[in-house]
This record gives sequence, structure tokens and C-alpha cells, in this order.
Amino acid sequence: MSHSQGQKEKRSAALTSVFAAIGLTTFKILVGVLTNSLGILAEAAHSALDLVAALMTLFAVRVADQPADKEHNFGHGKIENISALFETLLLLGTSVWIVNEAAQRLFFKKAEVASSVWSFVVMGASIVIDYTRSRILFRAAKKYRSQALEADALHFSTDIWSSSVVIVGLIGVAIARSTPGLHWMSEADAIAAMVVAGIVVYISANLGWRTIQALLDTAPKGVSEKIVKSVARMKGVQDCHAVRIRASGASWFVDLHVTMDGNRPLNEAHALTEKIERKVQEFLPDSDVTVHVEPIEMAETRSG
Repeated sequence: MSHSQGQKEKRSAALTSVFAAIGLTTFKILVGVLTNSLGILAEAAHSALDLVAALMTLFAVRVADQPADKEHNFGHGKIENISALFETLLLLGTSVWIVNEAAQRLFFKKAEVASSVWSFVVMGASIVIDYTRSRILFRAAKKYRSQALEADALHFSTDIWSSSVVIVGLIGVAIARSTPGLHWMSEADAIAAMVVAGIVVYISANLGWRTIQALLDTAPKGVSEKIVKSVARMKGVQDCHAVRIRASGASWFVDLHVTMDGNRPLNEAHALTEKIERKVQEFLPDSDVTVHVEPIEMAETRSG
């Protein structure tokens, strides 16, 4: 598949997510207002942020696919990480609002919640749509190693669980109305909203941590050691050291130093560096690898 076809597929997956978020947000707001369900309104706010996140992902995917230029020597992949960080901040802000409103309903003010059939219809539809779009995004993310699409897919997959929690809350409200002895279950909607907020905080924290690690150019755990061991065992390589790995969106950039026999002809040394590049790409496919060759005599001089 060509690069342009890959770009088209990634953008198509992101665009599908945008349309799904628009439909779900509108539907949840209407049903939430009509039923006065905090759980559904919390989900509507969550879906509204899903829309913002989906738009950010679409923008990030478009920009990240642009080639490197004079100002951005390592490409534009970091925009995917910035998009994920922005999404994290939005989700945390929403969680604060949901927790505050739920606490108000639980301890300070009462609100009547209409547990109608439409409440269950909107949440059931939400689960189906979220499941479908998260699978589309996960497939595209895995195929093209897109961090922005992966974050989007992970985010939407958690919506399935939060929607399920809201359904449980609505069932609790319905039970409280039909069974006098279980009146305490009338608070299930606000409690469900609290659980939704907890899910959002948990996912946001994980996503935020991964984003910060990527922005700080944290190397993937254990990969440097594997590269050193594999390259050092190659015929003609005396030593491998100073391995540096950084990510830029879906791309990896690797620098490493190797020592070779200083009397080896230049064309043979160059051929060996190409083999080293292919060896590194076994661990990080399609990575941009730069090999610095040091003659063995230079290494001995420094050590002496």
C-alpha cells in the first residue's frame, strides 16, 4: 500500500470518529435534558469532548503525515502527542465538573430523574457505535503505528464501560420507584456519574503519562539493550554503544555508535552500516537509523 493510500485510510478512520461523536453528543444531550438524568448528561459532556478529541485527532493525523522540512528536521509527528495531551486536559476538566455535580445531587439538592425507554435506547446505541468506531480506530492505529489514532481508540473503548455504568444507574432509579424498600437506589444515577468520572480520570492519567513520556523522548523500555546486544554480535562489529532513540509520532529515529577495524575499506564499512540499519529495524520497523562508525584504533586511544 502506498503512502498516500495509508494517509487516506488514517484520515478516513479519524473522520468516521468525528461523525459518530457528533451524532452521539446530540442524541445524549436531547435525552439527558428530557429525562433530567445526570448520568446521561455526564455522558453527553463526555461525548462532546470525544468530538473535540476526534477533531484534534483528525487535525493531528493530517499534520503528522507531512514530510520533514527545514524547520522540522524530524517531521511533524509530535503534533500527535500534543493532541493527546490536549485531550487529556479536556477529560480531566470534565471529570471535575461531573464529580461536583454528582456531589451536589447526592448531598445538597435533589433532582428527579426520568428513567424512560429513551434513556436506555440512547445508551444502548452509544455502546454499539463506540464499539464499532473503536475497532476501526484500533485497526488503523495498529496498521500505521499511529499514536493519535491509538489514543482516540482507547478513549472511545472506555466509553463502552462508562455507558454500561450509566445503564446500571438508570436501572437502579427504575427499581427504586417500583420497590419502596429500595428507595436508596434513587441515588444510583448520581453514583453512576461518579463512576463515569472515575473511569475518565483513570484513562486520562494513563494517556497523559504516555503523552508526557513521548514528548520527553523517552526510549521504549529494553529496546536499547536489545539493539546493543544484537549489533555487537554482528560479524565485523567490535562494539556497539551510545544508542539513542526518540519517537516522532509513528516514526522512530535511532542513533548509535559502533567500532570497527580501522583498516577496513570504506565501501565494506558502509555495507556493514546498512546491515546494522536493517538489524535495528527488526526491533523498530521503518525507523530512521544513523550509524556512527569509529575505528578500533580511536576507541583504544580513548580507553588508554
